[in-house]
Amino acid sequence: MQLEKANYSIKRMSRLLEVSRSGYYRWAHTQASRERGEDNRQNFLDQLDKRVHDIWEESGEVYGAPHITAELVEEGIFINRKTVAKRIRMMGIEGISPRAFVPITTIRSKYKSVLPDLVKRLFDRGQLNRVWMSDITYLRTGEGWLYMCAIRDGHSRRVLGWAMDSVQDSHLVERALRMAHTLRGEIPDGLVFHADRGTQFTSEQLWQVCQELGIAQSVGRTGVCFDNAMSESFWSALKTEFYNRKKWSTRDEARKAVARWIEIVYNRRRRHSAIGMVSPVDFETQVKSQQDKKKAAA
Repeated sequence: MQLEKANYSIKRMSRLLEVSRSGYYRWAHTQASRERGEDNRQNFLDQLDKRVHDIWEESGEVYGAPHITAELVEEGIFINRKTVAKRIRMMGIEGISPRAFVPITTIRSKYKSVLPDLVKRLFDRGQLNRVWMSDITYLRTGEGWLYMCAIRDGHSRRVLGWAMDSVQDSHLVERALRMAHTLRGEIPDGLVFHADRGTQFTSEQLWQVCQELGIAQSVGRTGVCFDNAMSESFWSALKTEFYNRKKWSTRDEARKAVARWIEIVYNRRRRHSAIGMVSPVDFETQVKSQQDKKKAAA
């Protein structure tokens, strides 16, 4: 009837086919509504694809479905992560998943360290400034290795301090630790500084610095990288998402670029799944806001 309505009247066709005109009109209305719905959905998907691609590009082509979904939800676009993953596959793009990183920068001390493991892999104690984690990694440049020490808060995952140099020694760790202490200002009693048993962390020099700053030292077991796993996860993100995707001619060029990535991208822009898909700085802002509300109510 739909195909022949230009040649015959609906009334006549209804009589010959022994169907009701009202039944035909109901069917026609349903078909038109369905077509309009499909058009609207296609328009929505076209707009969604554009925004997904924009978010992916803005992230430095790093974000996958979980992070892109979080961005969309924050913008008021509530959509299933599986749908986002499907659109990503259809566009032929993909995020970057950090690979496992094997630490090789730990220099063993000739003497057995008497420092205890105060963390026991419980890096997040539910509050800021309870556990600071640290480690050293190496970065390749055209001038040779650039060694980097970073210190992060176990609760917010924020990088608080870092230092980079052509050598890896206790001075490198001290610079990073003093930077973190300056950023935080007054720190609570009982703050633990956790690292591996490398000589850089178990030296007399660093012990004296921690005593001066009122920080308790903690080290993991020898040869057990899982005792400092949260630090390893940061190196994996740094290298996989940023550093290894480019070549660096000089140490100074690499140093400036890494510092910018830490402060602008990692601390303030990159969403972290362990803290509710927000950046470390935004997470700390939320924590402090909640603390202020509790104080006001008390």
